[in-house]
This record gives sequence, C-alpha cells and structure tokens, in this order.
Amino acid sequence: MILQIETATTVCSVALSKDGEVLAVKQMDQRNIHAEVITLYIEELLTTTGTKYSDLGAIAVSCGPGSYTGLRIGISTAKGLCYALDKPLIAIETLEAMAYGAICESELATGDTLLCPMIDARRMEVYTAIFNTKGERINPTAAEIINENSFADLLSSNKILFFGDGAEKCRETLNNPNSLFLEGFANSASYLTKRATEKFAAKDFEDVAYFEPYYLKDFIAGKKKA
Repeated sequence: MILQIETATTVCSVALSKDGEVLAVKQMDQRNIHAEVITLYIEELLTTTGTKYSDLGAIAVSCGPGSYTGLRIGISTAKGLCYALDKPLIAIETLEAMAYGAICESELATGDTLLCPMIDARRMEVYTAIFNTKGERINPTAAEIINENSFADLLSSNKILFFGDGAEKCRETLNNPNSLFLEGFANSASYLTKRATEKFAAKDFEDVAYFEPYYLKDFIAGKKKA
C-alpha cells in the first residue's frame, strides 16, 4: 500500500493505492486549506479503508513545481510520516502526474496528440512541460511566459491538449486550431499511482533527511500591504 499526497496547487488531495490500484481518494479544491485539512484527510482515508499506518509500504508525494506553500505542506507531511513510520519516500514530479491523469481521464489524450499540463504561476506565466500520450516526456519542465508564439513549432504539426489551472488563462492567447483544452481538470493524488507503483518496485526512493520540493524558481516574497 502507498499513501499518496498532492498539494502542489489549490487542490489538497490524499489517495491510497494497493498494487497499482486506487482504493480511496479524499480531496478538495480550495485555496489555503492544505495545512488545515491534510492530516485530517489522511486519518479519514485510513479509517474508511480499515488501513493501519503500519500497513503502508511507502509515502508518495507530488514534489513540484507548484505553490511554494502547498509544496512545503505536502512534503513536510510526507517526510514526517516517513520519519515516524520508518517508511520510504517516493517523489513524483507534479506535471508528470498531471499527464498521467489526463491520459486516464480524457478521450482527447489519444493518438499523436501531445499533452501540455500547466500550473498557474503569475500573470501569463505557467510551469509546464510536454508529454506524449504514453506519458513520455517530449519537452522539459520550464517556467514559460505565454504569448501568441508559444508552442508555435509544435502546434504547426501537432494537436496539443492543454490542461491544468494555468491553461484557462492561455486559451485566448493560444488561438490555434490545433490547440485543445481539457475542461475541469484538477490535480489529484490518485494520478501519482502509476509512477509511485513503478518507483516502489524499483526501490527508487528519496533521502528523507535532505529531500526538498522542486520549486523550479526561487521564492520571491511579496511586499506587505501598508
């Protein structure tokens, strides 16, 4: 069994999987609730499935990029559980998990269509990468400022499915007939399952003492309001 935690965006999500199958999910899409509900969600999930902490084989966490605060909450929770339970830590890049989620959830994620998960950063900036419908990475993770020329080379010969909380603000800018948009996509800890299961089998674990979130960009504190 693997306990899976996703807090990289406005979604606070916890899932429990066994042998690559999702047993249960608990989640809510609401800003600034992660610290308040994450441990409650874990307790509820284990209680409703009749699972003990000792039954867990590992803790998997979505490691970024994404919200600075959300990532710190999710990863500190995962690391705390690993320390307390003496369980291994598995880290899954958030955009990679989102790509697997789209493959599972959308009929548009088929054939030669490319997948472009987007996490809202600020203004017209997003954290993004490109994957194919096998979940294989085509373009690396990057912070991109979206304009009318973004992805022009790929869009000239490929359909691209854009999704995630950064995609909607790009809809009008990416005005290309090959641009597709997946409505209502939300991050979920259940999307960590495939990679978490693979990494557990390969014993691809993180060093709990030194592991840090994948922020992609340095944190810049805003000025306090007068």
